[in-house]
Amino acid sequence: MKKLYLGTNTKMYKTIKDTCEYLERLKAFTAEIPKAVELFVIPSYTSLSRAGEILQDSRIRLGAQNMCWEDVGQFTGEISPRMIRETGAQIIEIGHSERRHVFRETDEEENRKVKTALREGFTALLCIGETSEEKKAGISDEILRIQLKKGLSGISLNGSSRLWIAYEPVWAIGTKGIPASPAYAADRHRAIRETLCGLFGCAEGQEIPILYGGSVNQENACGFLQLENVDGLFIGRSAWEANSFSQIIQMACRVSGLLNE
Repeated sequence: MKKLYLGTNTKMYKTIKDTCEYLERLKAFTAEIPKAVELFVIPSYTSLSRAGEILQDSRIRLGAQNMCWEDVGQFTGEISPRMIRETGAQIIEIGHSERRHVFRETDEEENRKVKTALREGFTALLCIGETSEEKKAGISDEILRIQLKKGLSGISLNGSSRLWIAYEPVWAIGTKGIPASPAYAADRHRAIRETLCGLFGCAEGQEIPILYGGSVNQENACGFLQLENVDGLFIGRSAWEANSFSQIIQMACRVSGLLNE
């Protein structure tokens, strides 16, 4: 059965108290969602331990917004895989555009993090996306291919289902973001799928979920989910209220034909 992937990253917006209240409500709203839905929330580091306690025995998987590639050492300000594991988090978000463009992380650094996440038993959620300048230059697909090839260099899946890709065009993210048109998103997802098949072979490449993220909301979510090679949504501020996220989840399940499962 094909899965539907739906999640959000709350960035640096919610305190521990905010996160706990949000997750308690979301947990109640989503207790009966179909088994085929992979639902996840990625809150701030400070919230992870409390979030892990709240989400025990729930349908919501917990993720971390970043991770160091080293297990221990002199890395002030970083958080290691074993620290994250103690919180109950299962997913590591890697390469978000803010990590790349604000903190100047490179594809090589993202590659080290992906390798570490997979080695340590986490699901690696690798984020990729082009800037508005790269889009205007007509090199979007080339940028995505480079980010994938460098970010996944030296990785062998061996049947693992713990690699996810999130396509988030940089120009579509944030308060001033503009959603990609369905046609544009479809073309980029096709290029991503072709690249994954080239890296891992068609059998494994077809099984890697590709999520679309970038100004997703209740109005456009279903349209994106009907596109080929779009396996789910990585939602921003439209998912930061439990009721709003729940409504998107219900709509997504309906358009994906999962409500009766």
